[in-house]
Amino acid sequence: MPATLHTPNRPEGPHLLDATMYWARQACGGVRRAISTKRAALVAQGWRHTLLAPGVRGPGMVDCGGVSLPFSGGYRFVWNRAQATRLIEQAEPEIIESSDPFTLAWATLDAARALQVPSVAFCHSHLPALVAHWVGDRHGAHAHGRWAERQARDYLARVYGGFDMVLAPSRTTTEALHAMGVRHAQHQPLGVDCTVFNPAAADGAWRRALERRLQLPPGTRLLVYTGRFASEKNLDLLARAVELLGPKHVLLAVGGGPRPPKGRQVIVLKPQFHNGRLARLLASCDAFVHAGDQETFGLGALEAMACGTPLVASAAAGLGELAEGAAITMTSRRPGDWAEAMRAALAGRDGALTQQALNRARTLDWKLVLEGLSERYMRLLQRGPLDNDELSSAPTQPLLLQA
Repeated sequence: MPATLHTPNRPEGPHLLDATMYWARQACGGVRRAISTKRAALVAQGWRHTLLAPGVRGPGMVDCGGVSLPFSGGYRFVWNRAQATRLIEQAEPEIIESSDPFTLAWATLDAARALQVPSVAFCHSHLPALVAHWVGDRHGAHAHGRWAERQARDYLARVYGGFDMVLAPSRTTTEALHAMGVRHAQHQPLGVDCTVFNPAAADGAWRRALERRLQLPPGTRLLVYTGRFASEKNLDLLARAVELLGPKHVLLAVGGGPRPPKGRQVIVLKPQFHNGRLARLLASCDAFVHAGDQETFGLGALEAMACGTPLVASAAAGLGELAEGAAITMTSRRPGDWAEAMRAALAGRDGALTQQALNRARTLDWKLVLEGLSERYMRLLQRGPLDNDELSSAPTQPLLLQA
């Protein structure tokens, strides 16, 4: 049953409600991390914040129920739109944000209209590409894959078209939304806490203890991936590439989900939810690797960049945009090519790319990013919800935050 909202001693200030199905007890994806960071920062600034998601418990959290999604890594799908709408209305937020485009997005729109408050959508997933992947047509080469992508694009245009503000974490995703007809989509990057994720987090003694615990021989090179284990992350490609590097190379896959990588040189570790421990892990490894080709951003990669850990990443979508000029980026899907790129990264830890990655991460420190996001919220609160005519005439070239 859905939980009731507990807000003892509520501080005065604007009240934001975040609604998302991308939340699970052991979820290790970027959406949960981004919302958790935003929630803490806004509360510290005097905002009130409510989280509505399946299975949440605690002050300022509302359980909206949901049905378990097989092979999703613990996510639950919310079916009951009317119930979710009522729960949002009962919380009485002044601004409502949806982080997924499904039932909770429609419930957000319903509640925003009833309460006469602004609505925000944050596009955290590339639904057309995911749908094509689900039907087995990754590159849209077949009619059924192209049809599925068109349906997903049309759906996103319908649901996002009703929001007062639509945000996307990369320019790539922003431009894709514009092409779908979501003309008022704006670029809003995610961020990293550089006071936690930085090169000083490296700990040689801790690494040696980890190697002993994992029974690895001295001198083993550690390549790390953090995040969800899902088919679109192409983790098997990473596993094959690491195997081609030869003995004394290991892929540490840190996370959870339905598709963990397998291989003789793969070690799967549980997701790490403590930022300090995650930073220590990233900074103490030799390279970070990510072959996902459907990322809207790449939060794990940014955290590795902030730690000064060399990065090898897919050149596709938001991940490629984030890593361009600051990492070795790959268009190939051949394990041999990835192995060569990994070898180059392992040989150049103190190279120019690593310094560029550090510089880029510092421009995306959460403190700076959240200042810009808070300003967006305040402007929206001052303006109020748009009517249908205003939404249809929103500018095609919105203001982009400079990273």
